[in-house]
Amino acid sequence: MDLLLKGIVTGFILSIMIGPVFFVLLETSIRKGVKAAIAFDLGVILNDIVYIAIAFLFYNQVDKLSSGDDNSVLRIIGGSLFLCYGLYNLLKKVKSFEITPLGEETQDLKGYLLLGLKGFLLNLANPLVVFYWFSVMTLGARDVAEGGSSYTMIIFISSILMTFFSIDLLKIFGAKSLRPLVTDKLLKGLNRLIGIVFISFGVVLLFQGILFLTK
Repeated sequence: MDLLLKGIVTGFILSIMIGPVFFVLLETSIRKGVKAAIAFDLGVILNDIVYIAIAFLFYNQVDKLSSGDDNSVLRIIGGSLFLCYGLYNLLKKVKSFEITPLGEETQDLKGYLLLGLKGFLLNLANPLVVFYWFSVMTLGARDVAEGGSSYTMIIFISSILMTFFSIDLLKIFGAKSLRPLVTDKLLKGLNRLIGIVFISFGVVLLFQGILFLTK
């Protein structure tokens, strides 16, 4: 029970941290609706699960990677991807915003899968994710070492992911409630903000990667 509560608290703290995915999640909810945003978010969570598996199966390797030169290379690659995506958001033409009678854009199965893939790839481009999941697992490993089992770690990670998803649902429905107030001008501003956030995040990763390589 203590580990479950620790997982919920950890998940809550991590979920309220504002990162690049946060802004895209809000934009997707506003522009495309709740179902589309949930599809995007499930893609992000699926990638989290992949990173968790990597951190769990290759614990020692991730430990070395987090402090080695390869960490710098990953930061440079991730920073470049975020920089490109940010520039794309700043330069792309924003579509006019229209609300359908159902209150959201209609998506077919392919559309939802593409949104899920977008969330997956966006999270995949951030090399820091695997490192913070490694740190989270290290936190849970202490309790496992104190008489727990592998199921204890599963409960800990699952509680974090469930908290993630629950908080994201609140963000999604909160963004949807703003739809009647949304204008094309506001969406263009949000799109520019997303571009600036991604470019800033990319520049920071690039700077960190180059700085670590030159040490």
